Amino acid sequence: MAKITVSIIKADIGSLAGHHIVYDECIEAAEESMEKGVDEGIILDYYVTNCGDDLELIMSHRKGESNPDVHKLAWDTFLKAAEVSRKFKLYAAGQDLLKDTFSGNVKGMGPGVAEIEFEERRSDPIVCFMADKTEPGAFNLPMYKIFADPFNTAGLIIDPAIHDGFIFEVYDVIDHQYVRLSCPEELYDLLAIIGTPGRYVVRKVYKKDKTPAAVVSTTRLSLIAGKYVGKDDPCAIVRAQHGLPAVGEVLEPFAFPFLVAGWMRGSHHGPLMPVSQEDAKCTRFDGPPRILALGFQVSDGKLIGPADLFDDPAFDEARRLANQIADYMRRHGPFMPHRLGPEEIEYTTLPQVLEKLKDKFIKEKE
Repeated sequence: MAKITVSIIKADIGSLAGHHIVYDECIEAAEESMEKGVDEGIILDYYVTNCGDDLELIMSHRKGESNPDVHKLAWDTFLKAAEVSRKFKLYAAGQDLLKDTFSGNVKGMGPGVAEIEFEERRSDPIVCFMADKTEPGAFNLPMYKIFADPFNTAGLIIDPAIHDGFIFEVYDVIDHQYVRLSCPEELYDLLAIIGTPGRYVVRKVYKKDKTPAAVVSTTRLSLIAGKYVGKDDPCAIVRAQHGLPAVGEVLEPFAFPFLVAGWMRGSHHGPLMPVSQEDAKCTRFDGPPRILALGFQVSDGKLIGPADLFDDPAFDEARRLANQIADYMRRHGPFMPHRLGPEEIEYTTLPQVLEKLKDKFIKEKE
């Protein structure tokens, strides 16, 4: 049997009441388009949802990664949803659709993409993560903890199937190059670079036998458009159980609401709050940044589920702490470290202000 591919392709196609939430009729338009894709044999199954103002298309198919037909289906779906947004004058309609015509692949066109191809196991649970108001590097810390930190993932110590560790593929979003690092042997080298999440992003994780374990979207919208057009709002897919970390180990990093870049105008640090589907909407200061986790069983190519994995009081303390951190960070106002540093702020709207001021600066005499 052919391998199965699970794809998450997402885009901000317009939002109700600011950068808040995808409108119901946009979801319905996307579901109609996806159903047509099933009828035409392009995909096997799908689930349409949102995280904040991002429309998320979760699809299963047997066409492999970067397939033109699957990507065209996603692109056409976003166009149809954007039409609904324009009809109702929703905010930022079609924001992430940066190109006019489809060129065979949505990569580099605005939407974010996470795709993973694998041989279906006897039982194959996956977790689909979708984040809003942050950047792809937000997954660096959790990917490290899931696949390299024995204090998070007990299986690294007690499960012979993962005791040998994992290989991390890290992508440099500035110079467009990547490196593969084997852990635990090269663990310190890994941490040396992924601690700079604005540039170095964990893109894929493999077992030592090359079995795919996880994938993260790496789209940087500002680097495509040449100007700030919204934060990147990444997604990720993590496979679990049966020779991979358990679902509970996959979720555990998010019990700590660590700081990420994004939030208001993509220009601030804030806590990443794990939320249920119901609460996957951004309000306070257009945030705080949110992350949604949906669990599926892949069965003969179908997506069984989802389970709303953060819809659990076990994550209440993380949400409470996230709110406290949000209060603390907000009190800094426009000052660092709440506002991003100069290296990252150059990819936001601040350069327009600096351009206006450049002729007003007076050079000091030495």
